[in-house]
Amino acid sequence: MFARTKTRTVHFDEPFRISDLDEMVPPGDYEVDDDEELIEGISWLAYRRVATFIKLPATIENKLQMRLIAIDPEELERLIIADRRKQAIASPPRP
Repeated sequence: MFARTKTRTVHFDEPFRISDLDEMVPPGDYEVDDDEELIEGISWLAYRRVATFIKLPATIENKLQMRLIAIDPEELERLIIADRRKQAIASPPRP
């Protein structure tokens, strides 16, 4: 079975909380990996996501250890949308 990893960067302007983590995550840019596997038995190339991970940088608070945390893709999207809404409220468009 063929697999691939797609990497993207997401930005948060506000601190956020991941459900499986007991701490607030500070704002900033975070690398997200989506692991996908090839769907076999069809006549075109198609992949399905099998796991999503967010990379949390090494900080003094977490004893200088980079962490790769599994996150539900729907939870990640909710966090991104919530962050965008907070930013839209905090800085309304100028006329």
